[in-house]
Amino acid sequence: MTRCPPLRRRALSTVLVALCALLPLAVAPARAQMHGELGGVRTFPEQARRGTLAVLSTVDAEIDGKPVRMAPGMRLFSPQNSLVMLHSVIGKQFTVNYRMEGSSGMLHTAWILTKAESDLPRAGAGAQTNLRFESDTNPR
Repeated sequence: MTRCPPLRRRALSTVLVALCALLPLAVAPARAQMHGELGGVRTFPEQARRGTLAVLSTVDAEIDGKPVRMAPGMRLFSPQNSLVMLHSVIGKQFTVNYRMEGSSGMLHTAWILTKAESDLPRAGAGAQTNLRFESDTNPR
């Protein structure tokens, strides 16, 4: 005597096969939410300047050797655009694009640059002139 009729067993196996076939579709939305490659092209605000940031403490830093205070909500972004905790980079120097807060003059946001990003020209990246002097080419 068969306890389960064949129709019930066949219906159960059909449902299981259908669920297994739909499983990859459940994973597809998660893949759509993934960001681009790490180290992709980042855009920076037009008013961002370039400099060398040395973090002295969680509130003090130097940009190109000049002391600056960091704003209470200061954000430091890694080359992968993730937040970097300031206490973990005390004593280190980075080439950065940075923004100063307009009202207080404190450092508000900084982005640690990759080598490719630091090769692109940006205001504040040292003096750039188009003047040539004879003394530059013929030293005495």
